[in-house]
Amino acid sequence: MINNSKLLYALLTLVISWGSTFAQPSIERVEPPFWWTEMVNNELQLLVYGKDIGHLEAELNYPGVILESTVSVENPNYLFLNLLIQPNAQPGSFDITFLENKKEILRREYSLKAREEGSALREGFDTSDVMYLITPDRFANGDPTNDDIEAMKEKADRDHKGGRHGGDIAGIDQHMDYIAEMGFTAVWVNPVLENDMPSYSYHGYAATDFYKVDARFGSNEEYRGFCEKAADRDIKVIMDMIMNHCGSAHWFVLDPPSSDWINFDGNYVNTNHRRQTVQDIHASEYDKKLFEDGWFVSTMPDLNQDNPFMAKYLIQNTIWWIEYSGISGIRMDTYPYPDKYFMTDWTCAVMEEYPYFNIVGEEWSVDPAIVAYWQQGKVNPDGYTSCLPSVMDFPNQHAVSEALTGNDKEWGQGLVKMYEMMAMDFLYADPDNLVVFPDNHDMDRFYTQVNEKLDLYKMGIAYMATTRGIPQIYYGTEILMTNRNAPGDHGIIRTDFPGGWEGDEVNGFTGKGLNPEQKEASEYMKKLLNWRKDKTSIHNGRLVQFAPENAVYAYFRFNEDEKIMVIFNKNEATVDVNLAKFIELLPSEAKAFDVIENTEITLSGSLELEGHTVKILEILQ
Repeated sequence: MINNSKLLYALLTLVISWGSTFAQPSIERVEPPFWWTEMVNNELQLLVYGKDIGHLEAELNYPGVILESTVSVENPNYLFLNLLIQPNAQPGSFDITFLENKKEILRREYSLKAREEGSALREGFDTSDVMYLITPDRFANGDPTNDDIEAMKEKADRDHKGGRHGGDIAGIDQHMDYIAEMGFTAVWVNPVLENDMPSYSYHGYAATDFYKVDARFGSNEEYRGFCEKAADRDIKVIMDMIMNHCGSAHWFVLDPPSSDWINFDGNYVNTNHRRQTVQDIHASEYDKKLFEDGWFVSTMPDLNQDNPFMAKYLIQNTIWWIEYSGISGIRMDTYPYPDKYFMTDWTCAVMEEYPYFNIVGEEWSVDPAIVAYWQQGKVNPDGYTSCLPSVMDFPNQHAVSEALTGNDKEWGQGLVKMYEMMAMDFLYADPDNLVVFPDNHDMDRFYTQVNEKLDLYKMGIAYMATTRGIPQIYYGTEILMTNRNAPGDHGIIRTDFPGGWEGDEVNGFTGKGLNPEQKEASEYMKKLLNWRKDKTSIHNGRLVQFAPENAVYAYFRFNEDEKIMVIFNKNEATVDVNLAKFIELLPSEAKAFDVIENTEITLSGSLELEGHTVKILEILQ
């Protein structure tokens, strides 16, 4: 005879087991969360994530929207829906029904929105702009209430150089008048997406949600509002994006759709950083794979863009942010590290939707042949084509830094390096669309690079403001922020901007507490950048350079309406420069306006140049 209590226990266990096996499916995410009508590409892939949904079928009924297929993958917690948004589709909401054995068990509302008027024709950053690069956690704390978010892993600790300090979107927004008054016309903000990692997440390059602004910076709505208010001030916003990797705590890394979602089957294998393998005709397949598929660090899994669902996901995510936020450009991190054919698909898809947009890619090489490979219009020996309009001019940055600190008496050193690097512009399809810069968030501060010599700093800033390309200045460079005691230390390079936190004794925004050299540097940059705003010869004029002689280097920027002469003297002593060599561009006697000194001078015979100085002269025609 069976004991009644044992029988009851057995039945209860069976019921619990059956209940677990046939648990009600649920939906946690649908990405993109909404979309728009009248996009150029009318194919839309929805990633649907939730418990035990992989076996379900999907249906929808909305005029102009066709559900072409429902795709299951390895992980039963995913479905991919492929929709076709036809030209007659109208903005509105509709239900997506999920069925099991032809019986409805789930329903999810989805929305199509109307595009903002003129969205497709938005203009990206260009040669008339000067970018201000900001690391949001370190710029200004506009909203102390979001410094710590209870549900998020890392809390604020301003005393920790690698920790979160509390800067946010509100802090940038509150200082947009300062940014505009300095002469900047665009802001490139380091990544603002959620980085819910246990530590060292302030930099933003380990995303844990591709559709959500980090709550410690603000919200999606706040970011969008910031972009709108910046546009009202005629300041463009450039979004920092990463297609190569994400954070190890990303929800789709913790529970991936398939084993090939992350490179090396989700196992950490470090990249070899051998970027030359992309172009090397002798490269081994082993080295090429290790470069492209290897991870940066164990906390940044390398995304597999060869997976078609991943590729589509990333492309749509980019377009979603452009359309949603109103940004005017993208800076793409670690551009050569993902699959290069995917990067072509990505850039082409973006530029097809937004033909006047601009994207700059990071290829950190000091070899212009390597950098030029990625730019749109470049004819490459291997036949590779790109839709990437702009690249970061790391070769130029390196040359300027070495030129200003090198010995001009040594062959091939000093200012000759600037001349020789500019002479390599024939390698680029569009050298005018390169982004030039003295420093950024990953390298020593420019003032540190030039050994904290204000005269050399001024020469470098004058060069960046007048050479071809689009200048970018890192926050704090204008007030001589330095990392002399910690070379290469990112936590110090990204030091808080003084005055961005309540109680700061020094305030870079107002000038309070700055030393005389800092004030002089700030006023110098402010004058140059504001002068540059309406100088069409700097924006799109020709550049003709004259080879350096005796540590004196000059070039001209000119078009039909303007002519500007920029001349450097790196000698410690004053020199008289014979102007006869410039006769092809400079009349034997001409009037000129000295931009820095605010004086009019006569150019006849020779020009006296003080030591360690640069002159920017508007030739009065």
